[in-house]
Amino acid sequence: MQTPQKIAVVGSGLVGSLLAIYLKRAGHTVHVYDRSPDIRTIQLSGRSINLAMSHRGWKALDDIGLGDEIRAIAIPMDKRAIHLVGQPLAYQYYGKDGESIYSLSRGLLNRTMITLAEREGVEFFFNQRVWDVSLADATLHIGETERGAWDDLKYDKVFGADGAFSRVRHRMQRQNMFNYSQEFLKTGYKELNIPANEDGTHKLDKNSLHIWPRNDFMLIALPNLDGSFTCTLFMPFEGENSFESLKDKETLEAFFAKYFPSTVDVIPKLVEDFFKNPTSSLVTMKCFPWTFNDKVALIGDACHAIVPFYGHGMNAGFEDITELNKLMQQYGDDWHTIFKEYETIRKPNADAIAELSYRNFMEMSSKTADERFLLLKKIEKRFSDKYPDKWLPLYSRVTFSHRPYSEALEIGDRQKAIMDEVMLTPNIDQIWDSPEIEQKIMQLLAEKG
Repeated sequence: MQTPQKIAVVGSGLVGSLLAIYLKRAGHTVHVYDRSPDIRTIQLSGRSINLAMSHRGWKALDDIGLGDEIRAIAIPMDKRAIHLVGQPLAYQYYGKDGESIYSLSRGLLNRTMITLAEREGVEFFFNQRVWDVSLADATLHIGETERGAWDDLKYDKVFGADGAFSRVRHRMQRQNMFNYSQEFLKTGYKELNIPANEDGTHKLDKNSLHIWPRNDFMLIALPNLDGSFTCTLFMPFEGENSFESLKDKETLEAFFAKYFPSTVDVIPKLVEDFFKNPTSSLVTMKCFPWTFNDKVALIGDACHAIVPFYGHGMNAGFEDITELNKLMQQYGDDWHTIFKEYETIRKPNADAIAELSYRNFMEMSSKTADERFLLLKKIEKRFSDKYPDKWLPLYSRVTFSHRPYSEALEIGDRQKAIMDEVMLTPNIDQIWDSPEIEQKIMQLLAEKG
């Protein structure tokens, strides 16, 4: 048990709320500040991408006894459902039997996490704008406007869990030797909706993550408890097939009829939602260091925002909390060591999942529709099922294990080199399941370590 301290968490999102619960359980007084209203009191704005909870996220919840309460609002998805134009629906299973990722409404989960944190005794302060932080003494400066009067709120520790455009990090960026970068994709996203049937059932298979892959753009759909699906259209901002090119009702309807014909009957408010909902951007943000002395630390998107194509933004943020909690238990009141170890352990893994997420856009938007890629996956799955101690596919290593992301990236690159070589075998489509291919993989594994 640590000596109780007074700790502020800036940001009431998923990571901030869960972190607050962990800190409260450790015996601290915890105050959470957010510049927005209480999410439980507002109508969401139509700019969300549903979450996909996997092993790393569940561990952080299960370790503190909250997993079952969250599973009650989650829907398991054990496969991708691939929608191609003019072809039958195809399914691609994620892992072994029983392995699933779980669809969660971001808004519903966030509301639930805040309520659970309040149940623990965490205090929330909404509509409170943090304009600056005095790093040396963990003091928050809060006020109505950036140039008006501020209240100074002194704490023992401050955690910045305030997202990709964090005010806490903004203050840290003004320190000497602070490295920071952000890179926006030329692809943006827009939320759409598939409503439930009249009887409340889902219009599509509810245990699948649905993908309409179209190379430079794609549509995805994840199920909700009420029978609806939250859809996200990812497209370039500019160019031939882009948000810029879809200027009016006629162009939009013709575009969907051509590229997403199977959605025409299931997205009744396409035009209304498309022109009402904002077009949002996607950013990868990296920085270092993540801490200042034993006073201030960044966590989640505030120090490693990533694009959503592996579904691991939340999972990576929750894993930050798992690792931080281990260090709190190991080092007790030595917060200097806790913070230094935390950023040292997590930084390489945050960089690795950022790279993996960026790459996975290509897999989701184009490779899921490519016959040779699907054959490669069949070969890999066959070998992995037969020799699980020798081969774990990259997706499973990232999603269905707790091994470091950095390890997954390194081993994944090595496995990719092996499979690229295997795919060069003459007549591979005819002999893919033969002992010859099995032996070739064994040989390449031995050669490439």
